[in-house]
Amino acid sequence: MALHIKKGDMVEIIAGDHKGATGRVLRVITEKNKVVVQGHNIAKKHVRPSRRNPQGGRINVEQPIHISNVLPLNTKTSRGSRVNYQQREDGSKRRVATDGTEISIVRRAK
Repeated sequence: MALHIKKGDMVEIIAGDHKGATGRVLRVITEKNKVVVQGHNIAKKHVRPSRRNPQGGRINVEQPIHISNVLPLNTKTSRGSRVNYQQREDGSKRRVATDGTEISIVRRAK
């Protein structure tokens, strides 16, 4: 499955408890088709005392969201937008929102 989201993208969450919220993608989990969005879908995790966390206790952890529940943010409208791919004259691909605004370059031609 071709992924329309990559690490570092700003996305809008379109389903679930955080519907309408925006955030930056921290991680893309391609095997499970999920993404981790900064500051959203947070759960408490109980941890034992360790060198990293000598006190132990409860920490906040961002949980993955299914990739179908997020859309890349269109800079022109500041809303989520579906993505098309266009080929440039030099052979590189680019991601384009449905209204024609470029989102970012996917890869360069070899």
